[in-house]
Amino acid sequence: MTTASTVSIGVELLGGVVLAPLLPGLIQHWKARLQGRRGPTPLQPFRELHRLWGKSAVAVEGAGIVYRVAPAAAAASLLVAVLVVPVAASAPSLGVGRDVIALLGLLALARFVVGAASWDTANGFSLMGSSRDLTIAVAAEGALILSLAVAALVAGTTSLPGLIAGTAGTAPWGSPALGLAAVCFALVVVAEVGRQPVDNPDTHLELTMIHEGPLLEYAGRDLAYLQWGAAARHWLMLVVAAQVFLPHPRGVWAQLALLPVWLVVLCAGLALTETLIAKLRILLVPRLLAIGAIAALLGVASWLVQTA
Repeated sequence: MTTASTVSIGVELLGGVVLAPLLPGLIQHWKARLQGRRGPTPLQPFRELHRLWGKSAVAVEGAGIVYRVAPAAAAASLLVAVLVVPVAASAPSLGVGRDVIALLGLLALARFVVGAASWDTANGFSLMGSSRDLTIAVAAEGALILSLAVAALVAGTTSLPGLIAGTAGTAPWGSPALGLAAVCFALVVVAEVGRQPVDNPDTHLELTMIHEGPLLEYAGRDLAYLQWGAAARHWLMLVVAAQVFLPHPRGVWAQLALLPVWLVVLCAGLALTETLIAKLRILLVPRLLAIGAIAALLGVASWLVQTA
C-alpha cells in the first residue's frame, strides 16, 4: 500500500467517523452569524453527543425490538457507508467495496430502519415526520440515482474511486453533462441532509418536523447514534459532491489537499441557502427534486449526443 493510499484511508476514517459532526456545526454557526446572531460554536455537536452518550435510553411503552435496535442499525449502516465512500481516487477497498450502488442501498437502509421505528412507537408526530421523510425520499433517491448515473457514464464505471478519477481534470467539464448532473446532485444534498428549503433543522414544532420527527421518542445513547448518523450523512453527501461533482485535480495529494477547502465552501453554501431561502411547502419539494431529475436527464441526453 502506497503512502497516498494510507493517508487516504486515514482521512476517510478520521473525517467520516470522528470529524463528521463538525460539518453541521459549521453550517449552524455560519447560519447564525449571517442572521446577526452569535449562535453555537462549530463544536456544539460534539458537546451534544458527549452529553447524550452519558444518559440512559428511554423505554417507550408498547414499543418492540424494532424501536430498540433502529438507532444502532441506522448508525451501523452509515458507518459502513463511510467505509464505502473514498476521499481520493487512490483509496483502496476496506472490505466492503467501493461501488456507488452499495452506497445507495446503505443510505436507504438507514432511512428505512428509522421509519420502521416510528411505526413501532405509534407516536403520531413521529409517524407524520417519517411519512414526510419517506415521501421526499422517493423523489430524492430517484434524482440521486440519475445524477450518479450521469457521472458513471462520464467516468465509464460505477466504482467510486473510478468516478473520482474519471471526473478529475478539465476534460469531463467540456461537456454540459457533468454540470447538469451537479445541479441535480446539489438539490439532492439539500434533501438528504435535511436543510432548507426542504426541511428546517432548527424547528421545534412537531407539526412541521420532517427529519427530526422520527427522533422524538429517543434520548440518551440512542439519540446520540441518530445524531451522529445525521452528521455522517452530511459527510457522505458533501464528500461525493466535492470529489465527483465539483472540479478537482487528477493528483491524489492535490485531491486530499483540496477536499477540506471544498467541504468548507459547501458548508458555507448551505448556511447561505438556509439564510436566503424559506422552507418550501411539503408538496412542492418533489417538484423541486423533479427539476433536478430533469437536469440529470438532460445531462444523459447531452452525453449520448456527444458520444454518438
